[in-house]
Amino acid sequence: MSMKIVHFCLAAVVVAAASLMTDAVQAQKSNARSVATPPPPSGGGGYTQPPSGGHRGGGGYRGPGWGAIVPGIIMTVPQLVQPRDDVLYEDDVIDDQPRRRPPQRAARPSRPSSVPPANERRYVPDEVVIELRNTVPTAQVDALQRRHRLTRLESQPHQLSGTTLYRWRIPDRRSVPQVVRELERDNVVASAQPNYVYTLQDDATASAGDPAQYEVAKLRLPQAHQIASGTDVLVAVIDSGIDAAHPELTDSVVESFNAAATPMAPHNHGTAIAALIAGHGKLIGAAPKARILAIRAFDPNGGSADGTTFAILKGLDWAVARKARIINMSFAGPNDPALQRSLAAAHTRGIILIAAAGNAGAKSPPLYPADGPNVIAVSATDADDRLFAPSNRGPHIAIAAPGDQLLVAVPGGYEVSSGTSYSAAEISGVVALMLERDPKLSPAKALRLLQATARDLGPKGRDSEFGAGLADAFGALGAVGGVGGVEAAAPVKAGMR
Repeated sequence: MSMKIVHFCLAAVVVAAASLMTDAVQAQKSNARSVATPPPPSGGGGYTQPPSGGHRGGGGYRGPGWGAIVPGIIMTVPQLVQPRDDVLYEDDVIDDQPRRRPPQRAARPSRPSSVPPANERRYVPDEVVIELRNTVPTAQVDALQRRHRLTRLESQPHQLSGTTLYRWRIPDRRSVPQVVRELERDNVVASAQPNYVYTLQDDATASAGDPAQYEVAKLRLPQAHQIASGTDVLVAVIDSGIDAAHPELTDSVVESFNAAATPMAPHNHGTAIAALIAGHGKLIGAAPKARILAIRAFDPNGGSADGTTFAILKGLDWAVARKARIINMSFAGPNDPALQRSLAAAHTRGIILIAAAGNAGAKSPPLYPADGPNVIAVSATDADDRLFAPSNRGPHIAIAAPGDQLLVAVPGGYEVSSGTSYSAAEISGVVALMLERDPKLSPAKALRLLQATARDLGPKGRDSEFGAGLADAFGALGAVGGVGGVEAAAPVKAGMR
């Protein structure tokens, strides 16, 4: 009987010990995969660092664990140890060296990748634009820079997104797409993309042109100016340098901002755009009493000028901070995720965004920002109401305005030039007239009234060349304020996608 009791007790001890060992091993594996917590106090129950190099099997834990002795069996249950924050745990391997693996993006909803398409080359070849949350501490930003081997060039808080933008150089021979991919896998990074390059949309070819400013009559500006002149409406012009001292712009430029990396200097394109909007000397601007916020985001490059994502975003943020009601963007380039997000944020604040369709011709794919979903895209016409031949086409075209062979202001004088840039400026001026009549005019209503009062050109109805047709400033003002027999505009299909 006593022998049976001994056997029974021995079996109970074996079962209990085996159960404890199983529970402890499972707990160890669970802890090895858990989020790091502070290390245990030194002394009894600590763990012994495994030898460096090679595979450290069995979880790598050693120490004076709890033991059970049974005749013929010696079992040790490993001591349960809380994982350390500075140690990398991966299944059965512990790396006791400082953490070197960059934090990986957790499994959560994320934005689509901003890696440029394989055939896209319109970006600065050795730069990236990175967006970080404002809560990221400086030490973590510095660690990110070292981890990805980048050189910081500049940074800018961005109120439209509530983040901070960084422009970083790639000092080695890695490609921009490769670095963007690497950054997108880093959990610290909110977004990463190329620093895209945009070009101003004017045609350098000049001719005698039409000094009588045929666009004034085409847009019915004299009649419109009997009702409104754009008084004190703030129009931001993101462009090259503007000659604020030009006679056409006396008292028109209320503030300037240089978002480019080089010293401020007047340039032909920016001056021409500002004067088409607010000129009031030899020329008749579309809104002669509008106020210009001059944003220089484009550096001279020969006769034209180029601007980058980073400079344009800085200018856009500045314009919003200065409470611009209209932002004129007479430039074009590639699809830019960061710019699209910022434009969407500006749109939600009631800012009316107007952009040139581009001068790349009938075979060109859509250009941005004109093809963005929150922007009024403008194509160009000539003196005979035909489409300006280089003008871009597409279903995104909302409306048209004269842009071929226009007399424009340039630093020190005037010249004749062409481009959808100028058409966009005229629409910006027309919208300034509308805002004077109705300061609460929304972007959607402004577009609807512009299209409802436009004069149809080309195929009947809306088309991919002229959109809803040629803009009519007088008709649009009538739709806003019930002037000239036009009380209201019928809804039309929006020109924004």
